[in-house]
Amino acid sequence: MAKKERVALEVDGREVVVTSPRKVYFPAHGYTKLDLIRYYIAVREAAMRAVGGRPVVLRRFVDGVAGEDFFQKRAPARRPAWIETVTLTFPSGRTADEVVLRHPAQLVWTVNLGCIEVHPHPVRADDLDHPDELRIDLDPVPGVEWSQIVDVAYVTRESLDALGLRSFPKTSGSRGIHVYVRIEPRWGFDDVRRAALAVARDVERRAPKLATSAWWKEERHGVFLDYNQNAKDRTVAAAWSVRPTADARVSMPLDWGSLGEADPAAFTLTTVPDRLASDGDRWERMDEAPCSLEAALDLSAEHEQQGLGDAPWPPHFEKRPGEPRRVQPSKRRGKGTGRRVPSAPLVTVAQAKKKADALAGLDRWKTRHPAAAARLEPADVLVDQMRGRSSTWTRVRVNLRHVPARERPPPEAPDPDYDPGVEWR
Repeated sequence: MAKKERVALEVDGREVVVTSPRKVYFPAHGYTKLDLIRYYIAVREAAMRAVGGRPVVLRRFVDGVAGEDFFQKRAPARRPAWIETVTLTFPSGRTADEVVLRHPAQLVWTVNLGCIEVHPHPVRADDLDHPDELRIDLDPVPGVEWSQIVDVAYVTRESLDALGLRSFPKTSGSRGIHVYVRIEPRWGFDDVRRAALAVARDVERRAPKLATSAWWKEERHGVFLDYNQNAKDRTVAAAWSVRPTADARVSMPLDWGSLGEADPAAFTLTTVPDRLASDGDRWERMDEAPCSLEAALDLSAEHEQQGLGDAPWPPHFEKRPGEPRRVQPSKRRGKGTGRRVPSAPLVTVAQAKKKADALAGLDRWKTRHPAAAARLEPADVLVDQMRGRSSTWTRVRVNLRHVPARERPPPEAPDPDYDPGVEWR
């Protein structure tokens, strides 16, 4: 392929130039950048209903799923005049001019930058302070079957129904399920997050063996309801978004009648356009009846009266009034050192820029400690995708709770031992 090969596409009246159209983005199936772009053109009407008018974070995979990715909040300085931007302010106090998607050609332009998936904020560009989406992210711990995730999704629907909130499910495109509610843009991010936390705790109350609202991974079981996805500056892969998986899986909008029979692996870059053509967009009428959060916020107030205060925020947010301690003084280093003492015997076995390198470190740890490795259950291996300033890195921890104390391996330096602080220097 010539380095300067280009293809000009007409997308609803605008021309978009696609560079390196034959570059392979999904090596397992040979799907190219042009295949990805043709997918988004095929589903453009439905995709624009999901992301239209919203600022987006650019997560770029310039070498496809086999290469490294990085997050880019700021719109490229060199861009067509018809690319709209809006200035967002983040919890850190920094600002960025982010791309706003209003036309399918703008979506295709971002995909040409290497954006396999679309990450919209839950606000419209004309009102950046008041979300119009409440997002419930059902995140299973390792080893949880799809059927249990579906069960928790239906319990989530029951909780939302009781609060007068009409909900719409979709596959995450990975292992989980996302449940969305279109809400009236009357409340700020903190209140929307409070409402999501109230729902998460209510689902946990209704199905305590299946679901959890516990923030710390070592304390979770079953399916975690991630309320913090509603905090400001957090984004979730949009409906119809292709995900960076080997099989080019899609985050597929469904209805509650079809969720139970759904197979997430069946929704891919190659199958979804035909499904959309035959079944239509199950989320097409989402905007017709925005919901009020008043009942959910009343439930939050009831929880507070019962002694349930705020829950932990993501680490880069400022400490909030009523939030429990994010870190606890280390008994080993002394009071006030800012180190959290986990509630479980955790060891960090690998930290790496690439996930594959971190998992290779885990394999080496298991080889060095076969007896301990044999006692691990799937949920005891915690693989965390950590976000740095502009890119992600992977940390692997092992929970030794099922290993007798006298048989636990002594602490070791992570292997590999990537230092994420290099991004901030």
